[in-house]
Order: sequence, then structure tokens, then C-alpha cells
Amino acid sequence: MERAGRFGVLIVDDEPNIRSGFAKGLATEADVVDTAGSAIEALEKFQTHEHALVIVDVRLNCEMTGLELLRKIIHLRPQTAVIVITAHGTVETAVDAMRSGAFDFILKPVDLNLVRQQVRKARLHFELLTENALLRHQLAESGEISRIVAGGAAMEEVFRQIRQVAATEATVMIHGESGTGKELIARALHDLSDRSNGPFIAVNLGALPETLLESELFGHEKGAFSGAIRQKPGCFEQAIGGTLFLDEVTEMSPKSQVDLLRVLETGEFNRIGGENRLQSDARIISATNRSVQDLIDDGTFREDLFYRLNIIPIEVPPLRQRREDIPLLVQHFLEHFCSRHRKDLKTISSEAMQILTSSPWPGNVRQLRNVIERMVIVGAGNVIDVPDLPSDLRKASRPNPTQPTSLAEALDECEKVTIQAALEACQMHREHTAKLLGVSVRTLHYKMSRHGMH
Repeated sequence: MERAGRFGVLIVDDEPNIRSGFAKGLATEADVVDTAGSAIEALEKFQTHEHALVIVDVRLNCEMTGLELLRKIIHLRPQTAVIVITAHGTVETAVDAMRSGAFDFILKPVDLNLVRQQVRKARLHFELLTENALLRHQLAESGEISRIVAGGAAMEEVFRQIRQVAATEATVMIHGESGTGKELIARALHDLSDRSNGPFIAVNLGALPETLLESELFGHEKGAFSGAIRQKPGCFEQAIGGTLFLDEVTEMSPKSQVDLLRVLETGEFNRIGGENRLQSDARIISATNRSVQDLIDDGTFREDLFYRLNIIPIEVPPLRQRREDIPLLVQHFLEHFCSRHRKDLKTISSEAMQILTSSPWPGNVRQLRNVIERMVIVGAGNVIDVPDLPSDLRKASRPNPTQPTSLAEALDECEKVTIQAALEACQMHREHTAKLLGVSVRTLHYKMSRHGMH
């Protein structure tokens, strides 16, 4: 393969004179100029060399058209710039080429000066991509991955996995409690991948009723059902060339699981009400806050779908297992929310920080973020102290005058404090609290009753 940073151009045309003319005319505009007389030859050269730009005629007297070659090139390497040459009578084809991902198109008869100008634009595009990739690599090497704030050993393994997996096309499943930052992990995987210039589409499957889920994922045609007043592309279509993040994937109904499995196996789908088979090359990253094996054992989640999604599992530790990161997160959120709400930068007392560091945080980073924002807004002074903390955190930090006399009593007290903290984090909304704790509403009611909580 060509060494990194070289700007290689591949010219594809079935006319030898045109190929040689382009090669000579562009020799000073590129580091390497290759030519191919057919689509098959072009694909062979493209897969063994780093061509940043491909120039192809729409009409090739061979087994594949220029547009078909364009689509294959974009599929193999989405960041490649492709310039399409087309005749005066095929402007509609040029529009189709742009929709398929072409960098630009040039009408015949060809003006070599115009071609040189377009090649220079493509080279600038390539240099910007190369610079961005280098910056992403430097960020990854230094541990500053995406917007994830961490400095302790517990998250270093997650960072190592992100660096290892991001540049591949592997399907990833992120496991972790609610509020641990699973979407940030997914965005980091996207940002550090070759798809970073493509779209990142996130959909929360647990927030959508089944009646809307199919349309959200696969799109619909105009008139497909009542209220479908226009054609709507779904998430799989929107994510072509990029990443599709399926959050709370284990909340899907059995029918939706079958539909998703079919797309993962074939890459093909139909919009609702549509007859044309569409294809998506989107990289799939999913996430769940539940024990998937329990769901498989219960028969509520398909084992074959799990194997498709869980090729690379990434476990995100809860905040209580990465307490060394809490001071970093507190400082980050203080700076962010003081700036956002136009407040003088606040500091936090060592006593208040001690309470924050030792709290159980059932809502994880999301709960900590909400607590800091609330204290920034309502705090009167520039120093956040113990009285400024939410009452549930202050109560949990006080020594219990009646020490538990057995392990069972200690576990009961821990459970009670955790439930109370979760209720506070969810503004006393019991369904949200049950989901946060990973139990049913019925189980939550039972435990609250047992602990005398109303």
C-alpha cells in the first residue's frame, strides 16, 4: 500500500488515449497516477493502493457501469473522492452519481484545466481528512477519547477497547447501567473510525412504541399509512456510510427483533409501503442496561440476534466502581454549567467533595451531572459546601447511630439508601426509578413497603 499521506489518483476509462491524456495532464497534481481500462482492473488496483481520488467515465464498455463502480468504491472506502465524467445528454445520471456519493461530476467535452481544478479541490479534501485522522489518533493515544472524562484505571480498559476496535467494521454491543455514558462510548467509536465523516444516527428503541419503531428504523413511503404525508427515510438509510447506534436494544418486541436480525444478515430492507429493496452499509453499535443472558433465558430476547450484535462486547463500569474519576467529572461539570448558565466559576469544598466521592450514585454519571447543574443554578455563593448538596446525599453520608448487627441488616440498609437515592434522582417517579435500578415496578413497590418507604 502507498505510504500514508500520499495523494494517489486512479483514472478509469476504456479508451487508452483518454487514460494516457489524463495521466499526463494530472502528473503534476498528484503524487501517484494510476490508470485502469476496466472496472475489474480498477477495483483490483483500488484495493491494493491508497487512491484518495478516482476519476471514472459513466460509460464503460465492460461488465460494470461507472456508477456501479462508484458505489462499490464508496462502499469499500467511504472517504474516497470520486469524480464522474458524463456526456451532455446524461445530466440526470450526474445527479444520480452525486446522490450515490460522488465528489463531483464533469460534463463532456472535458476541459483539462477544469479537471485540474477539481483534482486540487479533492487534494485539499484529502489533506483535511488526513489531518483530522492524525488529530483523532493523537487524542486516542493520549486518552482524551471523544468527550469522555476519566483518568482512573477502571475506564482505561474501556479506552483500550475503543482504540482497538474503532478502526474496524466490527459490530459492537455496549453493556452498562443507565447513565454510565454508553452513547459517548458509541460516539467515540464513530469519531475514531474511518466513518467519522459520515453520519452518526442514534435511536432509543426503548422510547418508541412498536407501532412507530418499524417506520423509525426502515422509513416509509408517502401514503403507506394514515399520516404518512411524505416519504421518510429510516435510521438505516440515514446512517449509510456512517454509524447507527441502537440504544436499549433489548427493549424491542419479538417481531422487531426478527426484522432487525433480517437486516443484519442481508444488509437489505424495505421502507414501509415500498417495493424497492434498499441496502445499508451502516456500522451497528448497540447498547443495553440489562442482563441479556437473563432475557435470553426468559425467552424475551433472541439468542441469534444477541450473537449478531455482541461480536465485540464493551463493559462500561458504573460510577461507584470508578470513584477516582468523580473529582474530574465534578470539575468538568462545574466549568461546563457555570459557562452555560453565565455564572462565575464555582469551587467545591473538600467536605462536599468527600460526600460526592463516597455516594452510591445509582444514576451514575447522568445523576452526578444533574446534581452539579442544580447546585450551579441554585447555589448562592461561589463555594459549594455540604449544605448545598441534595438532602439524599447528605443523609446517606451521616453515620448511622444504630450500626447493623449482621450482614443481612447491612445489606438491607444499603438497599434502602440506594432506593432512596434512585427515587431522588428520578424525581420520585416510580416507573423511572424501577428502570434505573433494573427491577420491575412491582418489585420496587414491594421493597419500598418492606423498608417503610412511601
